[in-house]
Amino acid sequence: MSSKGMVRAIFLVVFAVWLMIWVMLPTKLYKNTWTPNLETTLNSTYFSGQGTNLLLFSFPLMFIAAFGCAYLHFQNKSTDSSNHSKRLGLDSVTALLKRPVVVMAPLGIVSALELTFASMFVALLIWSLANYLHVSFGNLHMHKEGEKIWEAKLRSVSLRLGYIGNICWAFLFFPITRGSSVLPLIGLTSESSIKYHIWLGHLSNILFAAHTIGFIIYWAITNQMAEMVEWSKTWVSNVAGVIAIVIAMPMWVTSLPQFRRMKFELFFYTHHLYFPYIFFYVLHVGDAYFCMILPGIFLFLIDRYLRFLQSRQRTALLSARLLPCGLLELNFSKTPGHYNYPAINMLKSSYIFMISAVINLFFGPSRLYYNPTSILFVNVPRISKLQWHPFTVSSNCNMETDELSVVIKCQGSWSHKLYKELGSSLDRLQVSTEGPYGPNSSHFLRHECLVLVSGGSGITPFISIIREIIFQIQKPNFKVPRVIMICAFKNSADLAMLDLLLPISGTPQISQIQLQIEAYITREEEQPMAEAHKPLQTIWFKPSPLDSPISATLGPNNWLWLGAIISSSFLMFLLLLGIVTRYYIYPIDHNTEQIYHFSYRNSNTSNITRGVAMVFWCRTRKPSPSVPRPSYQCSFWFKT
Repeated sequence: MSSKGMVRAIFLVVFAVWLMIWVMLPTKLYKNTWTPNLETTLNSTYFSGQGTNLLLFSFPLMFIAAFGCAYLHFQNKSTDSSNHSKRLGLDSVTALLKRPVVVMAPLGIVSALELTFASMFVALLIWSLANYLHVSFGNLHMHKEGEKIWEAKLRSVSLRLGYIGNICWAFLFFPITRGSSVLPLIGLTSESSIKYHIWLGHLSNILFAAHTIGFIIYWAITNQMAEMVEWSKTWVSNVAGVIAIVIAMPMWVTSLPQFRRMKFELFFYTHHLYFPYIFFYVLHVGDAYFCMILPGIFLFLIDRYLRFLQSRQRTALLSARLLPCGLLELNFSKTPGHYNYPAINMLKSSYIFMISAVINLFFGPSRLYYNPTSILFVNVPRISKLQWHPFTVSSNCNMETDELSVVIKCQGSWSHKLYKELGSSLDRLQVSTEGPYGPNSSHFLRHECLVLVSGGSGITPFISIIREIIFQIQKPNFKVPRVIMICAFKNSADLAMLDLLLPISGTPQISQIQLQIEAYITREEEQPMAEAHKPLQTIWFKPSPLDSPISATLGPNNWLWLGAIISSSFLMFLLLLGIVTRYYIYPIDHNTEQIYHFSYRNSNTSNITRGVAMVFWCRTRKPSPSVPRPSYQCSFWFKT
């Protein structure tokens, strides 16, 4: 077995052990035998009772996330582009399982492999609930004098439904962590796995709603409604749970497909209530249960903070191309293969400066790399300071070494305002970006023939695919796939989108690929006159010293740096938690008659300190003059 195979086997074993712990958690064996032995062995004055859950539930996934970054770095470094298609050919083994087997709302498109793992997860939830209830009903105790057995069982069932929801939360945040190493290790991206977050979100909200309703009914029939607003000093805070579920309800309602499609902005802004939701959820469940779901939340918050730092930078916008069909292309400056040293004035106060310096010294420059069909989030403060819109990247990172382009179709108020602003003779436009994010590989290169079917602005992802093929033909022994692109446009003016097949700098190598374009016009009955077509308009912007090119972000372009931040942040968290527990909580619990407040203990566990600072190397670039554009053959059909 190769070294790569051994590392992947280690990750698989660690993950399997982590899953097995979740399977054994609700059983009598874990409660009566494993728990006393583990607490005796792992309990300490530095972590108290949290030590067991930190070791069993948090450490395995943090180990995979941190060392997975190093594995992905060396894997990408050792993978040669010439055997890229051969490596991708291994995917054919699982191609059958990845074919869609269910296409229906609200699940969407589900493959056989996804359906298998979803069934296994549902089986885990059913197994856990059945064992929790079996253990609970076997040791049923009354909380109030005169309480009936069925009332105690109702309370027990409601409590265990919350436990099952906690299992969903253990997986909930991994699909939306865009810069995590966990998803790439199993061949996924955040974009392709967002539906798992949707499924888990709906399922957890159903369980938590049933958990809350069950307790409200129990309190009502036992005349204990005052319990709902109790903030216990020594046990679970019920009012924190009520606040959490009140926050969760609008998030859940606005995320329903019918509501999200009609009021997307309301869904988007409401979903940012996740921070107070997490805060009150942690205060409610306690530090022990929080440590069980810590890895997903921890990695998500690191990723969210790093994305926030990137989005605060002003991106250098070089030029824009306006098409008469209401479509525009934005061309940004990006860093090629230079060292990605952040600005010294912000890094002098950050421990990340030492980490980045060591990594750049031993492992070389950080290169901005992205695959075709990647997306970039764009924000234009002049139009809206809060709105971020994702657009497909049309440029090729290899062929266009210092430019990154996105294509935008004017189909909404934001895009129409942007088109109008660009057409008003601006000499500079402030723009912020986040990303790019995209697939892990160019899997389409393994095919002998590509059939690309698009409608309108849906041609955008195919532009990046064709440019990638143009770049690949420069390599020896590369078998050029035949490309048949079928495009449907509403009117003849939309044919100008085909001009975007070539970058703004132009290249004659498109004639070397086997490209056949069939364009269909669906809303015009007669072929328009040649003079009716307006020329494409190119606008150049003046550089600003405050702007910076799009640099390599942590993740696919800086796995080692991301791994160093994850591991160092987690070690800092453990150090802070140990110090607070040993020198503040422990004396109160053991040396005085007071008891340290249960909710404060939870908040101390959830407050994670990160001293991470990221800025981007700023470099100006002179605009490149346009070069003659090669012609290509197209066939056009008009509706009659």
